[in-house]
Amino acid sequence: RTAKSFLKDGDAKLIKKAFNVSMEAHKDMRRKSGEPYIYHPLAVAQIVVEEIGLGPTAIVAALLHDVVEDTYWEIEEIEREFGGKIAKIIDGLTKISGVFEYGTSQQAENFRKMLLTLSDDVRVILIKLADRLHNMRTLESMPRNNQLKIASETMYLYAPLAHRLGLNTIKLELEDLCLKFSEPEIFEQITAKLRETRAAREKFIRDFIEPIQRELDEQGFNPIIKGRPKSVFSVWNKMKKQKIPFEEVYDIFAIRIILDTDFEREKADCWHVYSIVTDYYTPSPERLRDWISTPRANGYESLHTTVMSKTGQWVEVQIRTQRMDDIAEKGYAAHWKYKESNTSPPQHESGLDVWIQKVRELLESDDKAEAVEFVQDFRDNLYNEEVFVFTPKGELKTMPFGATALDFAFEIHSEIGIHCLGAKVNQKLVPLNYILNNGDQVEILTSKKQHPNEDWLKFVVSSKARTRIREYLREDAKRYVAEGKEITDRKLHLLKLDGHPEIVVQLRAYFNCKSNNEFYYKMGKGLILPQQLKKFKADRIEKHINEKDKIVDAKTFEKEVTRIRGVNTDMLLIGENMDKIDYVLAKCCNPIPGDDVFGFVTVTEGIKIHRINCPNAMELMSNYGYRIIKAKWTSQTELAFLAGLRIIGSDRMGLVNDVTRVISNELKVNMRSITIDTNGGMFEGQIMLFVHDTSHLDILIEKLKKVSGIINVTRFDS
Repeated sequence: RTAKSFLKDGDAKLIKKAFNVSMEAHKDMRRKSGEPYIYHPLAVAQIVVEEIGLGPTAIVAALLHDVVEDTYWEIEEIEREFGGKIAKIIDGLTKISGVFEYGTSQQAENFRKMLLTLSDDVRVILIKLADRLHNMRTLESMPRNNQLKIASETMYLYAPLAHRLGLNTIKLELEDLCLKFSEPEIFEQITAKLRETRAAREKFIRDFIEPIQRELDEQGFNPIIKGRPKSVFSVWNKMKKQKIPFEEVYDIFAIRIILDTDFEREKADCWHVYSIVTDYYTPSPERLRDWISTPRANGYESLHTTVMSKTGQWVEVQIRTQRMDDIAEKGYAAHWKYKESNTSPPQHESGLDVWIQKVRELLESDDKAEAVEFVQDFRDNLYNEEVFVFTPKGELKTMPFGATALDFAFEIHSEIGIHCLGAKVNQKLVPLNYILNNGDQVEILTSKKQHPNEDWLKFVVSSKARTRIREYLREDAKRYVAEGKEITDRKLHLLKLDGHPEIVVQLRAYFNCKSNNEFYYKMGKGLILPQQLKKFKADRIEKHINEKDKIVDAKTFEKEVTRIRGVNTDMLLIGENMDKIDYVLAKCCNPIPGDDVFGFVTVTEGIKIHRINCPNAMELMSNYGYRIIKAKWTSQTELAFLAGLRIIGSDRMGLVNDVTRVISNELKVNMRSITIDTNGGMFEGQIMLFVHDTSHLDILIEKLKKVSGIINVTRFDS
């Protein structure tokens, strides 16, 4: 029904045919929830048309997106029945299907394949995002460990990708759903508090809007004005970043003013409305954002300001036209709709096209790169804001926020980047790591004698620069490896050690190298000197190197884990039979008994136990899903585990004594360290202490909250 208005002759018939094929192909299949499988392609097709705004080709492809992967249909049959364009989209979707279970490099390769489809048809990724959105909406029926893996992967890659393609509504929903399944208690708490404060919030919005609405109506604008609540995830993010409770998050909504105005008058009308809003409410000058003159890379256009309400509360106001709002909500599809109808500003129409062209170039030039590195760099650049800088000839270049002079050099050309010696910014000499600001004019200085080194990777931020530097360093490393092997062979021959097949393994152990190539590289670069091999020989004669047997690859390790935990369970019980296998508690999150945890199989350090909400959990689960082991605690009340508490309150005499009395005297808890910082009558402290489990920690937190002057006590990751 939604698509009816734009269907041409034959479109409805083709969509019906696709539905019938999908219905027949999936007739004996059911989803994890028990419902008929056909509900899924139908839901994906609905998202594609209603929430992304795509046309009949995408609807047909969405209906058929699982047919080749899951049923007897072949891609050639799809091409015969539905044509080459639809077959190509489905082929792209089939190549990137499923949750990636095969390990990091395979997972990253699959994501790289998905990005390659940008070169052919962006609809592949848009349909994939619709597919992921419906899978996230129906994730309740999946086992808990699958929920965590899928949510982590979604937060790690799909939400940033939706953001970059301008699909703001989908991005926000994906983030909320990820929080719902990864941190269900936090999600429910914030949702409940948003519900409780809704009536007061709506009254505030009505009072705030009323004078603006009246003035705009009088001037003939007739706008749509609405209060838009912040997403649960963005509220949680703000609470975490600012270390504040829900009650102190004041900007939990934004006012959006949408104008129905002619394309030629858009900019003037938006600024006119801005002047009306700021006549009634005082603006904060440093929080003005003009994304109409310089849109974001994902095509987003809007005028943002933050003003002080009559009740003393800061309120964000977004001013945009209907065209801008469509692009903000539906991203790439809306961008193309307006572009084709010539109602998109010519100087801005290529924002998304330029980004897609950059992705294309990156993929084509980076085929030698480690897929994991590529995905990490790509992902890091998805959320980046931009800065606008100029070449010496006045050409505008858009760079990621935090970009350096060296990033700019690589943006101009790879060869210029490789030989970049420094830069002139606004006629002044600056070093390579100088961070560019909006409006800078940049001239790059080069020298044929200059070459990349590993330090460059510490400060460049753009995918292009990182990729080219790594590419150069890899080629450089190959040369050092070849030279190192030649030096080693020659020296071993002189030392009469060249007849021993195990000698290189012993050399690696002696010089603490993880691989043959690392050893040869160090030899070639002069980090290990030839005369040190003589000492190696002397030590070898003196005593045999008895290496403790180590499990050196993940598969062997997992076999050992399976043997220990038994064939009937995939749950690792921490504390049970653990003398047979190495395990450590991860220092990044300091898990203690009672925490929801998982095990991560490492190659050299045994199993690391992490909390489910560990800062690194999302990346581990999304990138290394095949090495995750479910885990839970056995009773270990005789052991003590390190935990960290953050306390905030008003400073007073004797406070530290009261805190230490509760910890040491009342609860008999041993402390490792305590630090207190005071500022303006307030204090913030961090305490590292040893507890038995989460119950023990919860009792301590509740006791500390009762100490006079303490406002908040929270656990933190070290």
